[in-house]
Amino acid sequence: MDNTVIDASAHKTRSRFWILAMLFIISTVNYADRSTLSIAGPHVARDLELDPLQMGYVFSAFGWDYTLAQLPGGCLLDKFGSKKVYGCAILIWSVFTFFQGFVHFFANASMMLSILRFMVGFAEAPVMPANSRIVSAWFTVLERGTASAIFNISQYAALVVFNPLLGWITQEVSWEYVFIVMGVVGIVLSAVWVKTMYSPLSHPRVSQSELAYLRAGGALVEMDAAAGRKEDRTPQLGYIKQLLSSRMLLGIYLANYCVNAITWFFLYWFPIYLVKWRGMSILEAGFLAALPAICGCICGVLCGVFSDYLLNRGYSLSVARKRRSSSGCCYVPAWLSVTIPPPMWWWWRQ
Repeated sequence: MDNTVIDASAHKTRSRFWILAMLFIISTVNYADRSTLSIAGPHVARDLELDPLQMGYVFSAFGWDYTLAQLPGGCLLDKFGSKKVYGCAILIWSVFTFFQGFVHFFANASMMLSILRFMVGFAEAPVMPANSRIVSAWFTVLERGTASAIFNISQYAALVVFNPLLGWITQEVSWEYVFIVMGVVGIVLSAVWVKTMYSPLSHPRVSQSELAYLRAGGALVEMDAAAGRKEDRTPQLGYIKQLLSSRMLLGIYLANYCVNAITWFFLYWFPIYLVKWRGMSILEAGFLAALPAICGCICGVLCGVFSDYLLNRGYSLSVARKRRSSSGCCYVPAWLSVTIPPPMWWWWRQ
């Protein structure tokens, strides 16, 4: 980005904020889909007669495929563009989530549930890379920290909004409907996505002044323009090698790995811990599990705003973004983990 002063009054439309709202909603549903099993888990294990080892396989099925599909998912995004890949991903993961509500009809329910969770992980892999890609296209460098924080807090918003709801469905209706409801919600959202999502250059309501504002601020508005062209269909393996050998990116990978260990605990195991170890009902666990997430939502946005504030005050991009990460306020729920004693499987067996 050059040193041109951006006139904030020059852009008349605000289509990018509607795009960001859509990313937040989709990502919230995405994380809620991941946490369905953590809410329904105790009832699933009881009704399907699954022991802790079998439940461990079911839980890990998502994580393995989600990890392995990250690079292919990113390649698909670069090849076909964010709208097509993301839209297909929403539909696919929602269909597989929906069918998890019918696993009790199969002779080997644990195997079928593992397969379905495996496919959900495969379909959800492009989500976060796509979010970052879309934000880079729709937001200037000076706005990107706040925009990224908003879609990132969806992981906490999912716990705040859906955990109590899914807990109520599990307790008052049946655990099968947790998956059925979330599957239907996702299928509907996939249709909404196709109708509302556009790149900056193709959006019907983007004014030329907003487009000029985005370009001047360093937004990558042409990012999806070349998607699907023949010359872009060959994977650039050299780029992957550069990404894996960059010291800066290796630091980001390591930090994200550590953060995910905490985030996934609250996403998957915290409700089960509350039920098994603390003797709460699944409805009580759903409400209590939302409390750390509320802190994460508030502080996550504040971190993004603070990062953009530093950038606007003249600090370098490196200082502004690193200060945001080192503050740790985006991950306030982390402190709660030190109060939780024994290993996961010990909780389950009690």
